[in-house]
Amino acid sequence: MFKKLRNRLLLMNLSIISILMLISFSTIYFITSNNIHDAIQQDLFRVADINKNDKIVLPKIDVFGIEVVAPEYNKDEKDDKANDKFSQERLTGFIIETDDNFQMTSWLSFFSADDTFFEAALSAVKPEDRATGDFDLDDSHWAYMVQKRPSGYVIAYVDMSTQKQVLDRLILTFIAVSVGMFVLIFFISSFLTERSIKPIKESYYKQKQFISDASHELKTPLAVIHTNVDVLLTNTDEQNKKWLEYIKSEVERMGHLTNDLLYLTQMEGAEDHQMMKTTFNISERLEHILLGLEVVAFEKNISLSYDIAPDTEMHGNAEQVSQVMIILLDNAIKYTQTGGEISILLGKSTHHINLSVTNSGEGISEEDLPYVFDRFYRADKVRSRESGSYGLGLSIAKTIVEQHNGRITCESKVGDQTNFTVRFKL
Repeated sequence: MFKKLRNRLLLMNLSIISILMLISFSTIYFITSNNIHDAIQQDLFRVADINKNDKIVLPKIDVFGIEVVAPEYNKDEKDDKANDKFSQERLTGFIIETDDNFQMTSWLSFFSADDTFFEAALSAVKPEDRATGDFDLDDSHWAYMVQKRPSGYVIAYVDMSTQKQVLDRLILTFIAVSVGMFVLIFFISSFLTERSIKPIKESYYKQKQFISDASHELKTPLAVIHTNVDVLLTNTDEQNKKWLEYIKSEVERMGHLTNDLLYLTQMEGAEDHQMMKTTFNISERLEHILLGLEVVAFEKNISLSYDIAPDTEMHGNAEQVSQVMIILLDNAIKYTQTGGEISILLGKSTHHINLSVTNSGEGISEEDLPYVFDRFYRADKVRSRESGSYGLGLSIAKTIVEQHNGRITCESKVGDQTNFTVRFKL
């Protein structure tokens, strides 16, 4: 139980921290990437302005959802000053001019390259798709911008390999930091989670020890009282015998209660490796239990029908699984009116063994349904006491089923029927 609680707290803590880290790193990456692309756009505008001899039709270029308009060109600025500025900033770029049919007419480059390089760069651009873009060419990553001019098109190119490497390294850095932080946070969270549940664990074990000690202490006086009552019953007149019968009945009831409490505390504290599990035939177990209950059902005039898949095997503790079936069938007989019906189904699917016990009767109200597996909870307290029930049977059944990695559920229609379904994993 505490292992599951610890794992849930640890998983919740790691999930929250992971989401926060992802949001933080994504925000940093987006801002950095946006700033780099804005800087590249400015470089593309400067490169395009170097050879501006005609008036340019200034396009609106979409950059990450932001419309960027090319800066106005200063006609008084000389081309040589632009070239000097271009060289001083050490931008690696070039310009290709085309006609209206997008055929290259000239090019201007500030580094040495042959015609095939520029033809390849031009073929990578599709002006009808977008005004800006990027592509890989000769082990470099290039950004481009297309501008429409009266005489055709001007395509400006800037080498953005360094910026791309920065973004790639940023992603790798984030991944490395995330993995390292996740491992560190895992150990820290594991330590803090263990410290957090330690007081709860100590309180639970003290409560469990108290119930166990009290059950053991009650066993001895109850046994003595039971023995003395038996002796008195054999030597008492009929007038006083009924009072001794009442005492004996209550002593037996208290004995069952202490035994169930002790068993429940032992089950909840047991780890999976402490349980003796074997492969057994659950079909034969259920048939054997039904043989013993058919007489009880016959005495109450209850119709008992069952459909049991033959030779169904499961891995678990045979005695505990048998106790679950006894509890469900015993409850069904107790709460089925005379002349009612009980149906039992045992089947096997690809991954599960399914056991269903359905009985007709008054049913369980929607208000009581969520609490049927709680300790000492009884929907009809008067009738439960008359039948000798004290509200631990279903709690024990649920504990056993969960110890076998299974699930037990209850569905009921008031005035019609109640159905308990148990599902064990194969």
